[in-house]
Amino acid sequence: MLKALSKSFDIYLGCFVDDPFDWQYADKLDKFCKQKLLIKQHKTLAKIKGLKAFFSGEAISVPYYYSSEMAKWSNHILASENIKQVFVYSSPMAQYVEGDNYANFNRVIDFVDVDSDKWHQYAQGKTGVARWVYQREHRKLQGFENRIAEQFQHSLFVSPQEANLFKQQIPQSLAVKVSGMLNGVDTAFFDPKNSEIQALEEKVDVVFTGAMDYWANVDAVIWFSQKVWPLIRAKYPDACFYVVGGNPSAQILDLHGKHGVNVTGRVVDVRPYILQAKVAIAPLQIARGLQNKVLEAMSMAKPIVATSMAIEGIEGRNEDVHICDDPVAFAGQVCHYLVEFKTVQCSRDWILENLQWNETLAKLPMMFEEK
Repeated sequence: MLKALSKSFDIYLGCFVDDPFDWQYADKLDKFCKQKLLIKQHKTLAKIKGLKAFFSGEAISVPYYYSSEMAKWSNHILASENIKQVFVYSSPMAQYVEGDNYANFNRVIDFVDVDSDKWHQYAQGKTGVARWVYQREHRKLQGFENRIAEQFQHSLFVSPQEANLFKQQIPQSLAVKVSGMLNGVDTAFFDPKNSEIQALEEKVDVVFTGAMDYWANVDAVIWFSQKVWPLIRAKYPDACFYVVGGNPSAQILDLHGKHGVNVTGRVVDVRPYILQAKVAIAPLQIARGLQNKVLEAMSMAKPIVATSMAIEGIEGRNEDVHICDDPVAFAGQVCHYLVEFKTVQCSRDWILENLQWNETLAKLPMMFEEK
């Protein structure tokens, strides 16, 4: 998005960095940004700030992402640089340009997902106090999302399906301002024929990729490991399952080395694991939006077995993109690919035809026209 917008506008970027690993990329932003403010986010401190919501009546996500330094910087930039266009990425960041004081700006937000719905999903699997907290966050964040959609000129979501879901929670009069804008895939990078991909010495049968400190990914891997993987290992005792992604939680680390499960942690390049695998899985039980892990595996021409949650919004389905919500059916499809290794060129062709970044982002600059 920065690349696309920087072709037409001067970019002043303010954002948080919550993973120390990401600081190595800070200087790479300079080619796209005229000025930037990167603030280190301490997760423990952010959680403490989030508790203020129980006194203020806000969604926890709002004070969690509040920074007086960010507020001061953004107000200074808006005033001193004759800014007319504001682009907000994710709902909690809208607080910095919320309200009547910013009504003269053309404000566009990319919600990406309907985050409030994710909290509703989280609550369904909880009991007691945790369920109450999650349900509260669902209600409060939904109210905040609706308020932002009313104030801003455009509200974007990662797929038409996600946009339609959001339209159901807002007044019909606001629906015209809501639209879907698909993600793209770097198809040159995620190309099974890319000569830069290093071969692995390890045997990889099944692969899951994703940030492994993200609750939905943790939940997905635990579900697969408990409900599906034992069925697969009963039939193929030597099968190997790789969990590839940074910052694995304690629950995920505990799986490593047991029953053919390998937890890599952060890797330099995720592509060799996808390329080596016989099948990529996305067993998400909680999800919103478009799953990049599925799109990237499709671009690498891999068979995919996923839950219906993980496939929502992806139209390029074929006989080797399987939807299975039942553990037995899920295991059966994975086992099929353990003995029938194949390349799924039609999946890659669909990505090439529909999810090139230059096409998916074509309408983004048009959102920033003079009011």
